[in-house]
Amino acid sequence: MAEETIFSKIIRREIPTEILYQDDLVTAFRDISPKAPHHLLIVPNTLIPTINDVKAADEPALGRMVTVAAKLAKEAGIDEDGYRLIINCNQHGGQEVFHIHMHLLGGKPLGPMLAV
Repeated sequence: MAEETIFSKIIRREIPTEILYQDDLVTAFRDISPKAPHHLLIVPNTLIPTINDVKAADEPALGRMVTVAAKLAKEAGIDEDGYRLIINCNQHGGQEVFHIHMHLLGGKPLGPMLAV
């Protein structure tokens, strides 16, 4: 079993934070170190350490992460101008907390990503 993370404690409301959205599959809250005016995290309620650990049974939660991101972007008024969704994987991908999470960033021009 994967190690418990700070996100697990936030999901269970053991660490106080403003929960912006929560249902049986996902939880969303503000990033404590925002990189944009709107910087939210959307996490599955089940601990999945990295994208490499995703199983077919996790697909409903991952899909919900995307639909919740769109809902929260609309509520924040950043849906029309645009926003960025990011999921980091492992050390070289920039993952710091090993509980997969989607960053929703917006509220300003974010510029180009790394060339791919």
